[in-house]
Amino acid sequence: MGNGKQTEAEREKLNPSEWLQTPSSQQFNVIRRVYHQDVLNKDADYQMPEKPLGQRAKKAVQSCGFGDCLLNSVPVVKWLPAYNIKRDLVGDLVAGATTAVMHIPQGMAYALLAEVPPIIGLYMAFFPVLLYVVFGTSPHVSMGTFAVACLMAGKVVSEHATHQIVYPLNGTDIAEATLQAGPQFSAVQVLSIVTLAVGLMQVLMWVLRLGAVSTLLSEPLVSGFTTAASLHVLASQVKDLFGIRLPKLGSNYKVVLTVIEVFKNISNLNWAAFVISFLACLIISLNNEVLKPWVSKRSRVPVPIELLAIVVGTLVSKYCDLKATYGISLVGTIPTGLPVPEVPPLQLLPEVALDAFTITMVTYTISMSMSLIFAAKEKYEVDPNQELLALGASNVFGAFFSCAPMCASLSRSYIQYQAGGKTGLTSVVSSALILCVLLWVGPFFELLPRCVLASIITVSLKGMFMQVLDLAKFWRLSKLDAVVWLATFLTTVLIDIDIGLGAGLLASVGALFVRSQKPYTCLLGRVLDTDLYLDIKRYRAAEEIPGVKIFHYCGGLNFASKNLFRATLFRKIGYLKEVEEDNLTKSESYEWDSTVGRRINCVIVDATALSYVDAPGIKSLVSAQKELLSSHITVLLAGANGPVLEMIERYNSLESEQLQLETFPTVHDAVVYFKMLEAKKEPTIVVSAR
Repeated sequence: MGNGKQTEAEREKLNPSEWLQTPSSQQFNVIRRVYHQDVLNKDADYQMPEKPLGQRAKKAVQSCGFGDCLLNSVPVVKWLPAYNIKRDLVGDLVAGATTAVMHIPQGMAYALLAEVPPIIGLYMAFFPVLLYVVFGTSPHVSMGTFAVACLMAGKVVSEHATHQIVYPLNGTDIAEATLQAGPQFSAVQVLSIVTLAVGLMQVLMWVLRLGAVSTLLSEPLVSGFTTAASLHVLASQVKDLFGIRLPKLGSNYKVVLTVIEVFKNISNLNWAAFVISFLACLIISLNNEVLKPWVSKRSRVPVPIELLAIVVGTLVSKYCDLKATYGISLVGTIPTGLPVPEVPPLQLLPEVALDAFTITMVTYTISMSMSLIFAAKEKYEVDPNQELLALGASNVFGAFFSCAPMCASLSRSYIQYQAGGKTGLTSVVSSALILCVLLWVGPFFELLPRCVLASIITVSLKGMFMQVLDLAKFWRLSKLDAVVWLATFLTTVLIDIDIGLGAGLLASVGALFVRSQKPYTCLLGRVLDTDLYLDIKRYRAAEEIPGVKIFHYCGGLNFASKNLFRATLFRKIGYLKEVEEDNLTKSESYEWDSTVGRRINCVIVDATALSYVDAPGIKSLVSAQKELLSSHITVLLAGANGPVLEMIERYNSLESEQLQLETFPTVHDAVVYFKMLEAKKEPTIVVSAR
């Protein structure tokens, strides 16, 4: 060790900001020997980590006793005893009441997307939400109905339900109103089995600890999918907005066919429904864009414009007799009381499993995204696996009460957060108020025009419509991400929701494959008289060492990238050169340069950014080494990490054609070592690795 112009003791007296601001002329010289990797391993006492399966299992059992498992699986046991009444109660009460007011119109409206009676939306705001309070880890998200989830469930309902009962005959028992003889299933029954399938899949994912599976749905995929799904939601509401009747359309190309049918039936437009829809959309939009920002600066409680819309709509319909006078469709009979639990038709489970898996992935990803947003703001942790249990248990419980798959609502969650919600008690307060509506207030909304609910849905989609602006952002950041967004959006809009999600997944996987086929590679040069080696195309002060080519490779070296690695290495060092045409232009073909050995004495492969290597990848290294040795070029590999070196060692122990290379911890060690060999005029073969 050597000392520079500033001693270590003097440096320790400085605070971090002063330490970073010390002049660049301050230098610290480190003097050490040139290390081979084997020598460094011996001096540093290198040992390969060993984790036997039995030891890991024993540690897992010891670290998670019954009490710990109970606390981790039932978070309410942790936060409820520590509840601070003075600090949190007022905020929870206000936020709970505000969220309940939002639940009523949104629940009734979104239930129509699921092809079931509006009362189902209120059931969803009560039954599954109570279970989420017990098992969930995010106190700020508002669970219940969500437009995209209900639309996806409605697609399955329309495919498998024998008949659609939009208005139950009486409010005592929905099950009686939807039963049919034989193997025929009502809309509510199909919806319940879809919810049960989604819940069981989420619980199974929790058991298998698959919380990270949501990362398969990239941000461009989710943005493109939800934007396109919002167009499906809008298309499903056009008939109510315009008051026209449309024929039943197939599952595929529904958006396109809906537009065509609307133009065909535009002459049958119900002007009263259209005017009501226009006024409702206008008033709600003005509130959201003008009044809500003004009120938010003065009060935590927003104007309940959606609730006011359905109350005013119901009163106008009652006293103006809109159905008899103008033929406007109404919500119809809304039962009072709680539904009788009913076991979903299990024989339908195999038929809805695939659609249920799609809904599972979408609802979990959206819910986790919302949870992580609030967790980052409030500085707490959300357990991805525990959220699977919370969603799964809630959906399984809700399936016995005719509920649709639940999901976090973007709009309600933000309102709940802004209103001051602190803990899960917010959802309890909201559920209690919803219970009052279910028991007594429900019949008041029987005369509500359906066009008012359609207007509420349409305006609420604005946030998802605006996601189309994400395309410009993705295009600037990465063209591949923009392609994923476009592929997902166009396929979902033009064909169908599940096919669009599948296309998005394929596009995302394809983007990953394309990126793996285009790793970052460059030639490195030394910066002045330092041990820094940088990209010579990006740093003009970096100069190549005469006779030495340092090839930097970033990524994995495996069966998919081995040929690319070999070809890129040879092109970068000049062993393969482009063919010139007419001495002016270069073609896309390459030819071997047999004179490369006269210009290059050593090739160092910088593996500091080599993340992974497999057997085919090592074979490509063996092949490249032999090829360069035939031209009397010394081969060096720099900066490989421990797992890469261990893989090479395992490969050499199994294969007859071994990779016999000396290894070094840094590029500079390899360079200095090669210069020492050159000075002694002793040819050798070296590979440097970290």
